[in-house]
Amino acid sequence: MKTRNDTLTRLRNAALLALCLPVLAGCFGAAAVGVGTGALIITDRRNSETYVTDQGLELRAGNRISEKHGDKVHVNVTSYNRMLLLTGEAPNAQAKADIEKLAAAVPNVKAITNELAIAGPSSFGARSNDTYITSKVKARFVDSNKFATNHVKVVTEGGVVFLLGLVTQAEANDAVEIARTTGGVQKVVRVFEIISPEQAKALDNKPEPRDAKPEPKK
Repeated sequence: MKTRNDTLTRLRNAALLALCLPVLAGCFGAAAVGVGTGALIITDRRNSETYVTDQGLELRAGNRISEKHGDKVHVNVTSYNRMLLLTGEAPNAQAKADIEKLAAAVPNVKAITNELAIAGPSSFGARSNDTYITSKVKARFVDSNKFATNHVKVVTEGGVVFLLGLVTQAEANDAVEIARTTGGVQKVVRVFEIISPEQAKALDNKPEPRDAKPEPKK
């Protein structure tokens, strides 16, 4: 009979493989290694409903921004626990404010952190380098074995690393230190929600969910 620890070990190995495959292939794209949504939710501190809602929020906010601003902007929308992080570039302050307004109008958004830079869209080379930095930070999370890597989401823009997640203060400090000392990282920005060790333990011991179905597109 397979135990929860066996499951977590398999997921950890799969995550490490996912980080290594893009580099071995000579590119920095995402790698699919057969880890389903339900399996990822097992080690995520968000409940299954929030996990799927976050995916929907990213899609809807991204679509609204793209429909209005097109290729004049480069915006990445990251949602964690219904809190949106906006990264990328906008041509001016007015566009930056408008993008935030569009994202805030999406139902179920709890809060927004607007980290858009006032600049022209970044180059493909810059974005590839950011993806590479993200993969290095995640790989070092795995190597450190100080916390479950699935508890910290990593986003990189222009060499700046943003860290999101429901984490304890100790986990936040460890994640920041690892990211800060990773080659190529210019700055680390905390976008964490800090929880107590007791809350973390309760979330980590939640019942294993069935595979979550993707939220219908609107």
